[in-house]
Amino acid sequence: MKMTPVDYRRFRPRLINTPEFSHLWLLLYWPIYGLAFMYVERFYSVEHYQAMHCALDDVIPFNEFFLIPYLFWFVFLIGMLAYTLFFEPDSFRRMMYFIMASYTVAIITYFIFPNCQLLRPEEFQRDNILTRFMARFYAFDTNTNVCPSIHVLGSFAVAFAAWDTERFSAPGWKWGFGLTALLISVSTLFVKQHSVVDVIAALLLCALCYVLCYKSALLRRRVKVK
Repeated sequence: MKMTPVDYRRFRPRLINTPEFSHLWLLLYWPIYGLAFMYVERFYSVEHYQAMHCALDDVIPFNEFFLIPYLFWFVFLIGMLAYTLFFEPDSFRRMMYFIMASYTVAIITYFIFPNCQLLRPEEFQRDNILTRFMARFYAFDTNTNVCPSIHVLGSFAVAFAAWDTERFSAPGWKWGFGLTALLISVSTLFVKQHSVVDVIAALLLCALCYVLCYKSALLRRRVKVK
């Protein structure tokens, strides 16, 4: 089926519940998620955080160059959200369902199982623009609420959405998006923002939500066609 971009010039508030524009309701999840995350990060009172750690964490060195793919995550996620929103709304819906399911599980986990990581280096071996940025980033971003990793969940949300689109359905694109998601996930380990435990937990959650949000939707489409 040929993709049909949404003509938002036709949008009026009274059309929000029509099939053409009803996917816009899903955007409301972002402020809800943002407020919940801010509350659990800044205002939720916790007496004890469980430190996430495994033996592999001790052999993975800090490397500031992984800050580049780590920060690229923001472009990666926002870019795919914008593309699917404007050009492939059905893929946007499934991407948002995946994000809503996985991010909500993550937030609930942070409430019932407060966790943190204690992996950040006390000082950097090199002094350059990346390590200076990383020091400021550490000061801004807390080391709490890390398992499962939102960075990993968001990265694979983009990869799965790309695989679900018409434009990026070619094998080269699929490999590119998949490897980028993997690189971003690995980068969280080398900039010491996450433990291997956080990444594995997120990957397991990704697998579950992929089945729920993509495979089950595919089965429904096939049944409808038959």
